[in-house]
Amino acid sequence: MLLAANGYEVTVVEKRNQVGGRNGRIEKDGYTFDIGPTFLMMLDVLEHLFSAAGYDLHKELSIVPVDPMYRLVFDGGRRVLRPTRDRARMRETLEAFAPGSFDGYLRYVAKEAEKYDKLIPCLRVPYGKLSDFASWKFVTALPYLDVHLSLYDVLGRYFQDEDLKLAFTFQAKYIGMSPWKAPGTFSIISYIEHGGGIYHVRGGLNRISEAMAKAVREKGGTIRLSSPVKELLIEDGSCRGALLESGERLEADCTALNADFAQAMTHLVPERYRPRYTDEKLRRKRYSCSTFMVYLGLDTVYEGLEHHSIVFADDYRSNVEDITKTLRLSEDFSVYIQNASRVDPSLAPPGGSTIYLLVPVPNNESGIDWDAVKKEFRDKVVAAAEARGGLDGLSRHIVTETVITPLDWERGMDVYKGATFNLSHDIGQMLYLRPHNEFEEFRDCYLVGGGTHPGSGLPTIYESGRISAELIMKKYR
Repeated sequence: MLLAANGYEVTVVEKRNQVGGRNGRIEKDGYTFDIGPTFLMMLDVLEHLFSAAGYDLHKELSIVPVDPMYRLVFDGGRRVLRPTRDRARMRETLEAFAPGSFDGYLRYVAKEAEKYDKLIPCLRVPYGKLSDFASWKFVTALPYLDVHLSLYDVLGRYFQDEDLKLAFTFQAKYIGMSPWKAPGTFSIISYIEHGGGIYHVRGGLNRISEAMAKAVREKGGTIRLSSPVKELLIEDGSCRGALLESGERLEADCTALNADFAQAMTHLVPERYRPRYTDEKLRRKRYSCSTFMVYLGLDTVYEGLEHHSIVFADDYRSNVEDITKTLRLSEDFSVYIQNASRVDPSLAPPGGSTIYLLVPVPNNESGIDWDAVKKEFRDKVVAAAEARGGLDGLSRHIVTETVITPLDWERGMDVYKGATFNLSHDIGQMLYLRPHNEFEEFRDCYLVGGGTHPGSGLPTIYESGRISAELIMKKYR
């Protein structure tokens, strides 16, 4: 979008019959589901990107705030928290949940706002060489990085109540990590929610991808759907474009690669051209968890259920250990529920609704035979949503459904090891130590997406696109 708006001749080739990838949609029997992301945060990032391309985001998309931000369910439903950005209501909510905790919340907001202001500028620039760490932005941000602490430790500064600590650290799941292992740097993720809010796009977050595609076409770009790439064309140390599976060669001055990084390397780039990222080296890298997805079209609407709900396992830490360390399926698991039709009836036929269930699970390093356990685990997820999630009688109202397992992510969506949040975000795989926006293995190739800097999550993925676009524009003035 940015390149087309700045006069570059842009061709997008997409394997599927729609744009968006993991931010695409499932349409089935009159119901529409987002495939992946359902939380929209850091609205200013999208506002800036659309403005830079000559568009007003709010004229292209219908965006509504979500408040309360979500319903958090602990202890089998005996404790429920509904965080809100309304400060007066948040005081009442927190004091009812854990008396005396609001003072800690005020300290959290003040300290994390300062941290956010220092760290976000560091994520908006590329790290293509070690000297980039010497920038004044990065040097002044060093005292705020908290890399020596875990995310859980950082939140322990503000809250004593264990469930409150989870309420401000579960966001580690957005990057596919454990709050006990994720660097304390990521405490800004929960602040992003509390400071800037959570939003929904009418029609689903997949509409963002569609709006960008519309802008590309209007600015003269070409989008070719159902056009899978067989391999990148590497000649004399440069990427010269792509060879399609049809046999067609698309030659280009530069190529931006938006596929899942490790999957693209192992399938689109011959190993001799990527000595830093051989198949063996890629296998040894650390990857995020995966997700088990159930998309349900219903003949009813759960009017009283919040837009977002997260039902925590009774032993959350053990559940996270199973997902990230022991790599097995927990009997006691956490489940995320989206009930978007309550505010967006466009997603379902009249009188119906969509329910989106997500359970974090191990990636495919686990060796779990998903073809064998898919049906049984699906039934457990639906039963948990009924028993603990507030969806009484859910099974009786299902009209249509789709299930995606970690194996489906890998086979159907080309996600390496089914790790839906890409490379993990430990300190050894961040900034300069993550694959670079201007790819280091051969010239004229640029990376965008969760596998490069700044990392996973919609706002940071959009920032990766902006960073790479600006690098290309700088090179080809």
